[in-house]
Amino acid sequence: MRIKAFLFSIVLLTSLTGKSQDLQQQQDINSIKAMCGCYEVKFNFTETFKYSKDSVNYKPSATKHDSGLEWIELVEDQPNKIVMQHLLIVGTGENDIVKHWRQDWLYENTDLYSYFKDQTWKFNKLPAKNVKGQWTQKVYQVDDSPRYEGTASWVHVDGTDYWKNTTDAPLPRREHTKRNDYNVLKRRNIQEITPFGWIHEQDNDKLVRDADGKDVVLAQEKGMDIYTKVADSKCKLAQNWWKNNTEVWKKVRSKWEKVYATNKDLSLQNKVDKKSLFAVLFALKPTATQAEVDAIIDAFVVK
Repeated sequence: MRIKAFLFSIVLLTSLTGKSQDLQQQQDINSIKAMCGCYEVKFNFTETFKYSKDSVNYKPSATKHDSGLEWIELVEDQPNKIVMQHLLIVGTGENDIVKHWRQDWLYENTDLYSYFKDQTWKFNKLPAKNVKGQWTQKVYQVDDSPRYEGTASWVHVDGTDYWKNTTDAPLPRREHTKRNDYNVLKRRNIQEITPFGWIHEQDNDKLVRDADGKDVVLAQEKGMDIYTKVADSKCKLAQNWWKNNTEVWKKVRSKWEKVYATNKDLSLQNKVDKKSLFAVLFALKPTATQAEVDAIIDAFVVK
């Protein structure tokens, strides 16, 4: 009788644990998908501290305040994978849509590409036990090449819903053509769902990394991107643009998936024939073939 009671307790505990995990995952999914839609965005960045040995000649980045209208499209919606494409609206015409960054969310993912430096990412295979219950956020450049990835648990407590992670990344687009005195940005990211939309808060280190991976902190910065939800109709232009261009970018994602699936370190060239990858891909017509896309990306991947 005691054995039966003991076995029943184990079954009951396992069942309750499973239900709790299912509930947590659904809360996570709700928070992630809450970032989709039409948003008025304010981008704010400022350097907070400087550590340069040459304090006299060091020139910090100017404080940045910018704003825009952005549509975040739900591209893939699966229980363990959510893909969201950001589209920036900069005018009133079809040509005034900028394919912005993309974020993928993978549940209990073990395969990560960690940025090292100089357009090189190191492949890391994590133990499954280390990512149990966690979501990996994979952030991509405008051309769907890698930027940064990190894994952590979503937190839902005291009426707040947020995800927090620290990971290395290339220089942000706002600085990569202006700064050459550092080569890695260590990003402390917090993405929090709010009553009005969501915020992307950052506390970043600007690092000088040598060939052995030794870092020197050059400066630190604070970032606060505030996404305020507005009617989806305000982003109709971006929605239409995505419908017209979705197939070519599906081919681009397909090619990159094959590159990432090699599960080995990845290095990319900055330019081929004096052109950046994003410039070549942005010039493609919506009817571009998979072979055309593959050839372009292959040219930038260092063999």
